[in-house]
Amino acid sequence: MMVPTATRTWVGLYARQHSLSRLLATVMVGVLGGVQTSECRAETTAFIGAKIIDGTGKAPIERGIMIVRDGRISAVGAVGDLAAPAGVKRVDVSDKIIIPGLINGHGHIGGTVGLQGGQYSRENVLRDLQLNARYGVTTVVSLGGDQAASVAVRDAENTPSLDRARLRVAGPVVVGKDPEEAMIRVDSSVQLGADFIKIKVDGAAGSRQRMSKEVFKAVIGYANARGVPVAAHLYYLDDARELVAAGVDYIAHSIRDRVVDDAFIAQARKAGVYYCPTLMRDVSTYIYESEPDFFADPLFLAEMGPGILDELRDPDRQSRIRTNLQAQENKDALRVALINLKKLADAGVPIVMGTDGGPPGRFQGYFEHLEMEMMVERAGLSPMQVIVAATGGAASSLKLTEVGTLESGKWADFLVLAKDPLADIAYTRSFESVWIAGNEVPRN
Repeated sequence: MMVPTATRTWVGLYARQHSLSRLLATVMVGVLGGVQTSECRAETTAFIGAKIIDGTGKAPIERGIMIVRDGRISAVGAVGDLAAPAGVKRVDVSDKIIIPGLINGHGHIGGTVGLQGGQYSRENVLRDLQLNARYGVTTVVSLGGDQAASVAVRDAENTPSLDRARLRVAGPVVVGKDPEEAMIRVDSSVQLGADFIKIKVDGAAGSRQRMSKEVFKAVIGYANARGVPVAAHLYYLDDARELVAAGVDYIAHSIRDRVVDDAFIAQARKAGVYYCPTLMRDVSTYIYESEPDFFADPLFLAEMGPGILDELRDPDRQSRIRTNLQAQENKDALRVALINLKKLADAGVPIVMGTDGGPPGRFQGYFEHLEMEMMVERAGLSPMQVIVAATGGAASSLKLTEVGTLESGKWADFLVLAKDPLADIAYTRSFESVWIAGNEVPRN
């Protein structure tokens, strides 16, 4: 563990269903970076000999074969039960481990350059998706700050020549002083083509106005009637109770003020709400008070732009963090978050791995690996629980029907690892190659 121990669808308006959006997607395939424009090849490839962890939670196939055609998985099975067709390309992955591509259920795409926020552009969206892919994160759910360029990028991804991470978007965060204003913003996001509606309920330690119960109930009902799920930024258990009662779909941060009780656990299970802990979000608020261990990790350093580490090492910056009350309080909040994650996971509440990565200092792609390590090493989940939360479980909760598991018909998004993450979850970092739609992701 690299984190120190002490820290250690109105459906008819849905953009993709518009003929105009479909036309745009077709055009964008030819112009967006990260999507190859060569004629789609019908090549079939068999990956032979690896241990296959399929993302469903079932026991792995100890020596497996996975056949990929036109970017999708056509068959998966054990060597001896399944044979590669004659004439196909064969890739020997003996002694390797294959897992599905990772899903970050809570990120933010395209808004940061270096340590500077407010930099949203199409170029940055594409850059971030390529960065995520290089780290093995093959799908990102961007929960807020998304604009039309993100929707266009998303709508151009349904191709077997894709080699960047897939994207789902929430559009701008929905706010409003009253239900009418908030519902106008929901309409705007739905017309944009949002996959989710994002709301922020808590007051962020007094830095913004709380969303009233009247407003969030109206938003949730209005969005759900249009087939668009609602993700909620929250902090407090009492807010979580009211949000679940109102029909929220997705709790997009940990409950951090107090330990959840049996009544809330039963309420969450009955409602089918899914829960994203974003542990690294809290860690990121105080970890730079000194130099983190991961600053020495070659995997982290491989993607660092010039000057970023120098800025984070600045003594004045470190001192400000050490004396920042909110940053220091987040250490206690994290302890509560870890307890709540374990209680909810053990009770069967669906868990979605996510980091709230993307803003300055929350290093997307890399932080997902640290998040999974914390889920095991600090919260006490099993490696299999966490792999499922980052793959098939996340896909099921987030209604990502074509990714997340290594099953026939799904997109061939996967990682080839040198070491077994069931033995040590840190071995998700041992990836030797990342594949999206059956295409090997280029190294930086």
